[in-house]
Amino acid sequence: MTYTLNVAGLTRELPLCKLNDDLSIAAFVIFGDVELTCQCARALLEIAPEYDYMVAPEAKAIPLIHEMAKQAGRNDYFLVRKKAKAYMRNVFKVEDHSITTEGTQYLYMDGDDAAKMRGKKVIIIDDVISTGGSIAAVEELVRTAGGIVTGRLAVLAEGDAAKRDDITFLAPLPLFDGQGNPKK
Repeated sequence: MTYTLNVAGLTRELPLCKLNDDLSIAAFVIFGDVELTCQCARALLEIAPEYDYMVAPEAKAIPLIHEMAKQAGRNDYFLVRKKAKAYMRNVFKVEDHSITTEGTQYLYMDGDDAAKMRGKKVIIIDDVISTGGSIAAVEELVRTAGGIVTGRLAVLAEGDAAKRDDITFLAPLPLFDGQGNPKK
């Protein structure tokens, strides 16, 4: 079973992945699809509010934020990590709950990155917003760092996220029942 997605002028067939007996999701994986990454980056930049820096949670948003920075002529962007790394200094973390990750996870921000965004306008980038847990966690990290969130952008808003007025996205993505039918 697949779902036909139209986004940023492109069409892709997304496989449906069953999460449990009552819920399936369409797997949107931007990794390895250069054309899709470039087109989505371009389309998001066209609708992005004013910003000084971009930040994204690892991992699937990494090629997207990289391409956005490249197209915008920016030389840097920030990632929040799922694990603290030895090269990170003055690390701080927040709890995150994601629809695609079982259990509690944490997101970590490097203190040097945090210092750069203090008092600056920051947009948060992600590939898909579903429950909004990851975006909320990144926003908490940005605010703790002293950054000013001016926008939350994603390629897709999944399920009820498409009804939110605090995020900007390119296309909605339905949730599906266990048999692959779109949920109402």
